[in-house]
Amino acid sequence: MSKEIQLDKKEARKLVLHAQGLNQPQQNSLQTIQQLSYVQIDTISVAERAHHHVFFTRNQDYTQPQLDQMMTDKVIFEYWSHAAAFLPMDDYRFSLYTKGEIAKAGKFWFDADKKMMRHVLKRIRAEGPLQSKDFEHPKGEAPIWYEWKPAKIALHELFMAGKLMVSGRQGFQKIYDLTERVVPDYIDKKRPTEKQFCGYLIDRAIASQGIVAASEIAHLRKGLKKSIVKVLEDKVRKREIIPTSIKGVSTEYYTIPSCLDLIPNTRENTEVHLLCPFDPLVIQRNRPSQIFDFEYTIECYVPEKKRKYGYYVLPILYGDRFVGRLDPKADRKTGKFYVRKIWLEDGFEPDEAFFYAFTEKIKAFAKFCGCMQIVLEKAFPNKYKTEFKRWLRS
Repeated sequence: MSKEIQLDKKEARKLVLHAQGLNQPQQNSLQTIQQLSYVQIDTISVAERAHHHVFFTRNQDYTQPQLDQMMTDKVIFEYWSHAAAFLPMDDYRFSLYTKGEIAKAGKFWFDADKKMMRHVLKRIRAEGPLQSKDFEHPKGEAPIWYEWKPAKIALHELFMAGKLMVSGRQGFQKIYDLTERVVPDYIDKKRPTEKQFCGYLIDRAIASQGIVAASEIAHLRKGLKKSIVKVLEDKVRKREIIPTSIKGVSTEYYTIPSCLDLIPNTRENTEVHLLCPFDPLVIQRNRPSQIFDFEYTIECYVPEKKRKYGYYVLPILYGDRFVGRLDPKADRKTGKFYVRKIWLEDGFEPDEAFFYAFTEKIKAFAKFCGCMQIVLEKAFPNKYKTEFKRWLRS
């Protein structure tokens, strides 16, 4: 058995931030998604939609057409990770395990309407890529045997079972096509075994997070936790993976030798990042708590009266420390980016270096959100409000 390695929190944070592409030179968008293994898709656009925000955080040259181009070039695809996500096309084979399990079950969220599914497939095969709106009967005509909602459900179930794929989007609406017309010929299409799939999940999690716990790898992977633990133990026996602990944290983590080798050479980072609530650094809420001593919850799912901070609050990362939270609102019609509230964490005393880095980042992010003017409404502690405003005017 491999001997356990213990890291202090500073070392662990270096490892995680490097794996997440947050303390290394800027990557291009394809490198970003290959490094992260997925980028979650979300509809909320209080600032900018999650998938665009994650790319921008790691690549300030990112523009939204780049995502469309990667879909057109077939180097990424849409499917389900722990949630709806973009994934590298090179990983397509490993989506086949989940698709096979869903096809075996006969449904994902809804009961299968096989008649409707056959109809949807027939039309797409004959007419080419279609959207759900293409199945809505024309206004003024009597409904025929199918309606829009059943067709949308059929599209979704066929997509989850792997019969259809998303070939692109128009606005935010999915365009569906036959899988064989979307996946490039050179891509491996052999379905992995459960053991191979678990190995893939482990390898990807460590590569993208630096250190991971078994429970984090198995997160929202129904029925796979035992198999993941078994494969982990096998990899530890073969010394492919090293058990790792963090001083002061009871959770057992795992990493690989090449990640540990990076720690001494990882540069100190003094950049500010305004993270999306669905950023893979914070999406599993126990990780910022245990590794960064930062308690964070996205409150858009919390009743308004019970919210402590706000509907869609962005964590502020400064170097290897979470130093605050920001409640944003991008008003693209007026070109104003509202900082409705900004909170600094207890014990954090901002200096000129922080104000400079923060100002540079929020101006760039506001511009990315289609806004040229920043309006600060409230700051906590209030004593820093004047200083924030002074820097934002500079």
